[in-house]
Amino acid sequence: MFEKILKKIKPTEREEKEIKAKVNKFLGKLNKNISEGHVVVGGSFAKGTWLSGQHDIDVFVQFSTDENISSKLEKAVKKSFKKYEVVHGSRDYFIVDFEELSFEIIPILKINYSREAKNITDISPLHVEWVKNNLNDRLKDEVRLAKHFCKANRIYGAETYIKGFHGYALEILIVYYGSFLNLVKHASRWRYNTLIYTSHNEFFSSQEFPLTLIDPVNFKRNAASSLSCEKFELFVRVCKEFNKKKSLGFFKPKKISRKFFDIILKIIPLKGFSDVSGTKVLKVFEHISKSLDKEGFTVLNSDWEFDDVSFLYFKVKNKTLPKLVKHYGPPVKFTSDLENFRNKYKNYNVENGRAYVLLNREYVKVRDFINHLLKDKDVKSMVKSIKLIN
Repeated sequence: MFEKILKKIKPTEREEKEIKAKVNKFLGKLNKNISEGHVVVGGSFAKGTWLSGQHDIDVFVQFSTDENISSKLEKAVKKSFKKYEVVHGSRDYFIVDFEELSFEIIPILKINYSREAKNITDISPLHVEWVKNNLNDRLKDEVRLAKHFCKANRIYGAETYIKGFHGYALEILIVYYGSFLNLVKHASRWRYNTLIYTSHNEFFSSQEFPLTLIDPVNFKRNAASSLSCEKFELFVRVCKEFNKKKSLGFFKPKKISRKFFDIILKIIPLKGFSDVSGTKVLKVFEHISKSLDKEGFTVLNSDWEFDDVSFLYFKVKNKTLPKLVKHYGPPVKFTSDLENFRNKYKNYNVENGRAYVLLNREYVKVRDFINHLLKDKDVKSMVKSIKLIN
């Protein structure tokens, strides 16, 4: 089974050769304009754990001091490439599309030890070094299986809108457990607050995490801090199911059945960095879900997909609501508040010691309410476009 999967997800020698040639060409163009700083390749490409067909390349430019390093790097990027995108953050970094590859060019401080870091990205080359020192060719394939397994089950990605495992966390776990199968076997028995460390543990936080995975390069950091409770529980559940019945189905991307949902919204996200645009789509999803519940339509199930074209899915308990809705006022024992309620609504009824009146409901049908929500300025500001398609 794993041989079949690896045949699909492991880069062939030809693919590796082609990508390396493009990366070297890119580095050559950038290096010509780097007067200060040292260029190194990072991420899964440098570690040898990347998946076939997925060609996002991390490039780090190391500087001896962290003074104005984003500005220094931008000058070199501007000279080297016609088009680039700036991603703003604690330090700005840059995205360049080059020969069908996407490069993230990140300025960092050159360090020898994690304690010298002034930004979390400064440690990235140390992560690469640790992984290369601890993974042989067999273990690299085990990492690929773990990545593909998490991708298929929508548990991969540290982005805010995903809150799953990132590649480095899975690399640590494979080193710790020795194989993908062993990881799945033990993960099926994980409990909330699970602690894993490969050497030392100096981690302390007042915040609780479902999984604390001590970074072997920085013992004070949780390498699984991005993992949400929801994705932790999903991973444990999927591992349990896989242990019961090992099947190729667990490695196939889960498709959402549209027939199951009453409301489907199509979204074109804003252009730009996916972590930002994806988070905004997630906020729209959460806002609509909460609004449906508050209005009385009651969401029974929901899901969403993020890509260049994104979709939100909702199954509701009530497609149509009664024309009249109970609007509750104060408990009748609060005489002063009750008097104000009476003055506003004239007549009122009492239920369980609390005053209420019957008011005409503004939105009776769920589709009408959804169309109202889509006109909201806050919703419209977070996406390029959004429309009801079902």
